[in-house]
Amino acid sequence: MKIAIDGYCYHRHFNQHYPLLEQEAVPQLDFWQCLEQAIQFQIEGISIESFMLPDPTEDDILKLRQILSAQQLELVWAWGHPSGFESGQNAQALVDFQKHAKIAQALGAKTMRICAGGRKSRPQGTWQNHKKSLLPLLEKATDFAIQHQLTLALENHVDLLADEIVNLVKTINSPHFGICLDTANNLRMLEDPWQAIEKMAPYAKATHIKDVQAFQGDPKTFAFWPSVVSGQGLIPLEKTFHLLNQLNYQGLLALEIDYLHPQYTSEYDAFSQSLNYLKNLKQSVLNQR
Repeated sequence: MKIAIDGYCYHRHFNQHYPLLEQEAVPQLDFWQCLEQAIQFQIEGISIESFMLPDPTEDDILKLRQILSAQQLELVWAWGHPSGFESGQNAQALVDFQKHAKIAQALGAKTMRICAGGRKSRPQGTWQNHKKSLLPLLEKATDFAIQHQLTLALENHVDLLADEIVNLVKTINSPHFGICLDTANNLRMLEDPWQAIEKMAPYAKATHIKDVQAFQGDPKTFAFWPSVVSGQGLIPLEKTFHLLNQLNYQGLLALEIDYLHPQYTSEYDAFSQSLNYLKNLKQSVLNQR
């Protein structure tokens, strides 16, 4: 298990802020500046969101590979925010997925996070119909990933209940297809977070370690569940780390902070405090083996 940071922590620098909840970052950092800052946190890995470097040149790929090698950072390439395959309604997204799978391979990544959809694309109908639309695209994506020596990690992206995403993994039944376990997103769907984590953890190929609190308004809305500094929210992170360790999970424990609770005045401090907490938690768990 390697403590890491997910590039989505820097979403406000890439015009990915949540309207009415956040502002664009000022000043804005470019990709290389974000990477430099992330490295200063003494991480062991990084998950890079494709919107941060959507069209890398050969020189970009070479430069990034050299930095990752020099810093001994494990890479996950992350594709599909905000809506991926739009819950099965956008077959054309396979073209962009394939483009980024090739980028992931060129960068030396072994794991690629993908999104099937998002909170705005989840259909209102039955799971059977949802799965019928989505499954063929995920099967094609998995076949392409295998050809490029990649393992796909499908995120529970406020579009899939825990039983649904596990059902997809069992149906595809490939060692190259698993879950990017987001520790908080199923609470945002009003599922019990620990029960959801227990169901998904055996299939984890990547993680987003996220903590959230209840804030204000409607619990069915995204705004009700802002991210907080790790260890200060409702997500049982200690139990999660113990479970992943018991399962011999070897991937990244990647901090993700999306919409940061307005009680915090500094994103940088929230990142730093969270990563320090996660490093200490990981060491505590390993010491108990």
